[in-house]
Amino acid sequence: MRLGPQHLRDGWLTYTQAKNEHRAPVRMEIPVHPKLQEIIDATPTKHLTFLTTAYGQPFTVQGVSGALKDWCTQAGIPHCSSHGLRKSSATRLAEAGCSPHQIMSITGHKSLKEVEVYTKAVRNLGLAKSAMARLK
Repeated sequence: MRLGPQHLRDGWLTYTQAKNEHRAPVRMEIPVHPKLQEIIDATPTKHLTFLTTAYGQPFTVQGVSGALKDWCTQAGIPHCSSHGLRKSSATRLAEAGCSPHQIMSITGHKSLKEVEVYTKAVRNLGLAKSAMARLK
């Protein structure tokens, strides 16, 4: 909700996670995925945040949550939420063969235990297939 063009530099997104900024800040530095960069480049922005309301103002915490829910419904994935999308990202990274530490660097989790909670939905068949592929 607070991310904007000022957080982009040389293909990297750099920010401090809002949920932790007062108790234990987690500074995030993540390379911008090429597909996301295409969307950013194609989206005009006149504000310090990428996402704004219909009135051109930054979202509140509750406002962005409600908007995301609406966008997910419009996209045909009404069961999704911001928290669910974060969990899904961690799962996809695990299925792609990323190590727990690599996943932590993208999701901002501070412990391996947190990553395990988020990735327990990883499909064992996919992991077994990728494990065997490494033996070839």
